[in-house]
Amino acid sequence: MRDEIERYRRCDVRPFGVNPASAERHAGYAARLKLPFPLLSDAGLGISRSYGAVRPDGSAIARSVCLVDRNGLVLYSQSGAPGADLSLGGLKCR
Repeated sequence: MRDEIERYRRCDVRPFGVNPASAERHAGYAARLKLPFPLLSDAGLGISRSYGAVRPDGSAIARSVCLVDRNGLVLYSQSGAPGADLSLGGLKCR
């Protein structure tokens, strides 16, 4: 997602990452990778469970992409890292 950030922005998508690490750990990780989007801490995996983004055994987050509109409607959801072509395919972009 980092390398395709401009495509997401042209589609008015504001990405962020979610994982169980602390905010302090996120800051260092984001700086090291030069991530152009925020990382949110989900220590109890509650957010991740809501979006079906946990491993089958429930122990950790499973990498996933979910696009949610301003009203909370899930527009796209896929496990893995499908990339902009797939995740943005149904959106109208500039």
